[in-house]
Amino acid sequence: MQRQRTRVQRRPVHGVLLLDKPLGLSSNQALQKAKWLLRAEKAGHTGTLDPLATGVLPLCFGAATKFSQLHLDADKTYETTVRLGVRTRTADAEGEVIDTRPVSCSAGQVVEVLDRFMGEIDQVPPMHSALKKDGKALYEYAREGETVAREPRRVRIHEIELLDLQLHGEAPQLRLRVVCSKGTYIRTLGEDIGEALGCGGHLIALRRVATGPFGVADAVTLDALEAMGEAERLGALKPVEALLEGHERIALDAEHAGRFLSGVRRRGDWPNRERVAVFGPSPADPTPTVLLGTAHVQGGELIPGRLLSPTDIQQILETEAPAP
Repeated sequence: MQRQRTRVQRRPVHGVLLLDKPLGLSSNQALQKAKWLLRAEKAGHTGTLDPLATGVLPLCFGAATKFSQLHLDADKTYETTVRLGVRTRTADAEGEVIDTRPVSCSAGQVVEVLDRFMGEIDQVPPMHSALKKDGKALYEYAREGETVAREPRRVRIHEIELLDLQLHGEAPQLRLRVVCSKGTYIRTLGEDIGEALGCGGHLIALRRVATGPFGVADAVTLDALEAMGEAERLGALKPVEALLEGHERIALDAEHAGRFLSGVRRRGDWPNRERVAVFGPSPADPTPTVLLGTAHVQGGELIPGRLLSPTDIQQILETEAPAP
């Protein structure tokens, strides 16, 4: 007899969940699991992590999905382990070994090589990546045994810290902490560092410990989320405005807030600002603490950007309201 599947009753959920993504799951698989646990109607993420990578993955629910694109440009911090002396087809531990070489570099040479990768560098995206060419992901070409031409991309390495090194024994390796711009391929960086040391290399571990203002210390695992009660799961969410780090705050009174939410520009004595988070009052509190949306200021005009809907705002207020 076929078992009947339990239907999950979805509900509006608004906020940001900092997930510590486990090894082996794709970002979308992790998102769908968290969405199911929260019974959320709408969800998205702010960029992906490889299945072989772990670490902080901000997940956006409800109104937060309107601002998820803003976080794609955030700098990232990774901790990674590079196995020296072995190259693989995918530049990570899953790929077929294609080359082995002895490791004969010194600690001083490692430090010198790492310094070479600081600042702006050009990277050729790996074939085993989600980057698309002619509407098709590169990893799809790779699975078919095809290699296509890729243009180098300019990225910035802000910092490389050597956390540990082992240059002798059966598994010589480097453990690094890398702070970098968006679009940086750590697998490619590890492979290129190995080549610069003359022995080749590939990643055997990768963990994202920070993305923008969000650190892995504040993240929750799927196992921990599953063990929580419903109220505790909702309490694990950060407010939507957590995505608006670096935005100037502007507060509007009830009249101006209503017009702003209708997409009407407002005039004031504000200085020009590229990124503004706009707040207004709630029916129960005249203090402007309710997020209305984003905007920019030009020539004394507050020009609306991405706006929350009145329904979104009402649902957020109902969620935040204390139980009677």
